Amino acid sequence: MASGLRDVTVYLVVLMAISTLGPLQFGFHLAELNAPQDVITCQSKQSSTIETLVSYVINKGTADPDASTNKLSECIPMTPSDFAAISAVFTVGGLISALAAGPFTSDRGRWLPMQITAAFYLVGSLVETFASSVLIMALGRFLNGLGAGASTVIVPLYISEIAPPKQRGFFGAFTQISINLGILITQTLGYFLSHDAAWRWILAIGGVIAATQAVGLLLVPESPAWTASATGDRVRARRVLQRIRGKHANIDEEFEALGAGDGKLPGEEEALLLAAEGFEESTDANAPPLNVPTLSPPPIILHLEKPHLGFAQVVRDPLYRPAIVAVVGIMFAQQLCGINSIIMYSVSLLRDLLPTSSALLTIIISVINLGTTIAGSPLPDKFGRKACILASIVGQGISSLTLALSIMFELKVLSAIAVLLFVAFFAIGLGPVPFIMASELVGPEAVGATQSWALGASYVATFLVAYLFPIVNDALNKSLGGAGWVYFIFAGFAVLWAGFVLRNVPETRGKKDADEVWGRTRRTD
Repeated sequence: MASGLRDVTVYLVVLMAISTLGPLQFGFHLAELNAPQDVITCQSKQSSTIETLVSYVINKGTADPDASTNKLSECIPMTPSDFAAISAVFTVGGLISALAAGPFTSDRGRWLPMQITAAFYLVGSLVETFASSVLIMALGRFLNGLGAGASTVIVPLYISEIAPPKQRGFFGAFTQISINLGILITQTLGYFLSHDAAWRWILAIGGVIAATQAVGLLLVPESPAWTASATGDRVRARRVLQRIRGKHANIDEEFEALGAGDGKLPGEEEALLLAAEGFEESTDANAPPLNVPTLSPPPIILHLEKPHLGFAQVVRDPLYRPAIVAVVGIMFAQQLCGINSIIMYSVSLLRDLLPTSSALLTIIISVINLGTTIAGSPLPDKFGRKACILASIVGQGISSLTLALSIMFELKVLSAIAVLLFVAFFAIGLGPVPFIMASELVGPEAVGATQSWALGASYVATFLVAYLFPIVNDALNKSLGGAGWVYFIFAGFAVLWAGFVLRNVPETRGKKDADEVWGRTRRTD
């Protein structure tokens, strides 16, 4: 990995930081209602040492904390089912935009859709911040869901297309890293701002992040892979790729992998590129050659132009159907093994078990989730994608079983350890790896539609967990007595999804293209 980091330029780091603000906001809005749930729903009115200061700012100098009710309501009365619906409507917006984003980004590129997601995030955050009813809050959550669904389709594609080829597994983890960072930010804000009307500042900060994303995207170029394959503008594509890799990097082999012939440009196009980069062709026969590194001639490969496939086309085509089954399955596994029962409901879930520290434990959970994802980011390139997913599923299954038993027998310390291990195992496999699989299981002509299938499945599964978890958890606790029974279900799901991955998901590490992944010859029709 150290040798591969030589391919990382400052410009690439800037592009990664700006583009991953989209997934960061997915994590931010996914968990934004967790800590302040009871305050938002008028179940409690908590206070903190910064209450007076926050009230002073909200009311433009009015020192009376109770004056905040004249400007913004301190809570929005709602039932548990209302809150569950508000939490889940975020995933409905995500599902809709995830399904639409794949074909749209195939037709219009990556840059414009990323700007559109920033607009959804900005408007949605403002609507949530000033919401005074369940309906308006749900509308803001829906708009943020539209931004989130598209972001989690587009950004992994963009990252895979600008990252160095040998480190795509490493850089692919940055989607999940940014999601976890967003979760950590909102959980930390919730710890300090879950009182009176101060919780609205949490939602307003989401708007600040969205505005930062919109401005930052002005520095981001279109994907060179999309430019080369969709527009045929090889000069522009090569120029952007050269800038990302560095002025003196040899990009012939990588450019060839984009479907651009032998990686070199014809004489006229090369002259245009050199002119654009500030080179002039010398007429002196004795002049030294341009200082451009070269490789030995690559093997001749026949590249056939294929139109980009739509959402329905890929599932009807038997060539791509196994990939659709694989990505849909691992996305369902990502959610149905139970991670969002912790991310979205940990404060209320653990309050009765750990009444004095559930909110603080949630922050620790987020820190471990982020730290483990960062530490584990080299693992998919070292041990393989499939191995990491299987280790993650097995670890979460064992953690679910342990959590169920520890909650039932009121073993507080063991419960806390089980929660932390649950999150850590998620972070080494099921968290980051599914986001990079779609781009490795199919060719470029189908990657947009396949990513839509993957993220559409993710949002359906997230909706099921977000909406049904509190209902099922409450029903099981009342009918069977005690608590923790729902985690036996998640443990059972882990067994089922481990079997699915063993049977249906191929290893993609070290494979040059989808044909090699599936062990088939290149199709010529």
